[in-house]
Amino acid sequence: MSFYTEVIMKDPRFHSTTVCKDINLLEPNFRAKALKFQKAIEAAGHKVEILETYRSPARQMQLFREGFTELRNVGVHGYGLAADFALFVNGKYDPKGQDYIFFAKIAKDCDIISGYDWGLPDQPHSFRDYDHVQGVPLFRQHELFTGQWYPDASYSPWEDELSRGLIS
Repeated sequence: MSFYTEVIMKDPRFHSTTVCKDINLLEPNFRAKALKFQKAIEAAGHKVEILETYRSPARQMQLFREGFTELRNVGVHGYGLAADFALFVNGKYDPKGQDYIFFAKIAKDCDIISGYDWGLPDQPHSFRDYDHVQGVPLFRQHELFTGQWYPDASYSPWEDELSRGLIS
């Protein structure tokens, strides 16, 4: 049993196409880290708000059809292990700016993965999701999506990457 099967799958929003900002649909370990991340950003003098937490496959398909994403299938958001944050610059929401670059360092400090560098800062990236953070590294996503693995309450994506020699 996991947070995904016990909470997310039983939630009435499981198939919703509506934006979900509910932090209670984030896996508890990741939720604590995401809130720490938000507080650290605010302590650094930036204004942020949660844009989205859980995202259903139906919502992902809707976003794909409308051209808002290149990903047809829902990713880590669908498992309660990702959140998107809106950054406000000079009082205005900045959806795509380079201003998000500092998210990567703060994410690492909070033991989560940033969509800026996907937890692999020394590798080139063709896709950057500036406002996105997640609680699992890229190499774990296939296991997550196929139901072979779900992180436990003490999971650290950075320690997992380090133990596999993906980062130094």
